[in-house]
Amino acid sequence: MKAVILAGGLGTRFAEETSLRPKPMIEIGGRPILWHIMKIYASHGITDFVICCGYKGYIIKEYFANYFLHMSDVTFDMRANEMIVHTKRAEPWRVTLVDTGDDSMTGGRLKRVAEHVRDEELFLFTYGDGVGDIDITASIAFHRAHGKAATLTATYPPGRFGALQMDEAQVTNFLEKPQGDGGMINGGFFVLDPKVLEYIEDDATVWEQEPLRNLAEHGQLMAFEHHGFWQPMDTLRDKQHLEKLWDSQKAPWRVW
Repeated sequence: MKAVILAGGLGTRFAEETSLRPKPMIEIGGRPILWHIMKIYASHGITDFVICCGYKGYIIKEYFANYFLHMSDVTFDMRANEMIVHTKRAEPWRVTLVDTGDDSMTGGRLKRVAEHVRDEELFLFTYGDGVGDIDITASIAFHRAHGKAATLTATYPPGRFGALQMDEAQVTNFLEKPQGDGGMINGGFFVLDPKVLEYIEDDATVWEQEPLRNLAEHGQLMAFEHHGFWQPMDTLRDKQHLEKLWDSQKAPWRVW
């Protein structure tokens, strides 16, 4: 099973960091938040990733190209032109990096990687800037049980988002960031049938607008409720909060 991760946006609300690197490469505890998200998936047996690159995507490619060296202890013998690897700590991951365009919207990026997921029974999909102690395994089981095309993870926000309209577990309407009322919101971590790709028109399609609204109107969007920890990294303050949790060795999303 594959997990698709959005990693191509400009991250304009985080200019302190994103002027130098894409937002998913901003580090928490010395590792990119993208790495943390992949570790969450890997803890549930998901090790095949498709990364949707865009803005400064070459930085993500260089990170994975040199990942083995990043994660291993090595000696470089310059005279013999040799590299000796002492301790290997590389992950057993398969990572496909796809250039999905600098200006593509979230739906457009997903459409651009269609060839990598259209033949799957189902695939996973999330944003490259949010972490949580999400039970991925349970969300997949929930998705298979209801038989609809799409499942999103519904969670309670830190305090600045709007709400999903729900009838029990079925989403009846999808409104992205209206006036908040304390309800549950879209926390990402989707489980999707490849047929959702038909709801995406082109690069300009925003996944959180027409596709999800239409899926909801057609009765094909369900919500897996998550009542644990969830935190997006939208601002420097969010980064500092996540860093503090990581440094305390009590980071709730560290489920591995």
